[in-house]
Amino acid sequence: MPLQVISQLGMCICTMGVAPTPIVVTSNQTEFCCGQFSATIMDFMPITNITPFGTCTTLTAAANGVPTPCVPATTSPWTTGSPTNSIQKMPNLRDCDTLVCMIGGMISIQFAGQTQVDVD
Repeated sequence: MPLQVISQLGMCICTMGVAPTPIVVTSNQTEFCCGQFSATIMDFMPITNITPFGTCTTLTAAANGVPTPCVPATTSPWTTGSPTNSIQKMPNLRDCDTLVCMIGGMISIQFAGQTQVDVD
């Protein structure tokens, strides 16, 4: 299956979180994918672009079982981005790209946000 670019309807997941969360596109307000803004590798900011993933298994274990929120601790853009497609010199975010959380998790794309409608 070909790689897909990520739209505003895309969903992220963290290996240490318990729930997926939507990606919020702020790096691009001009280019669209499936009627939604297309994400770039610069949509990596905690809270602004990526909201909490429910409870963090790592922090909860460190807190002796006290449920602790899984707030992303990201400090750099997604890797690697599209080598051929970009928006304002920022590579498009693809469904194979990843983002490192400084707490120890790996954030990835669970759903690209693209919807396909069958036409007869």
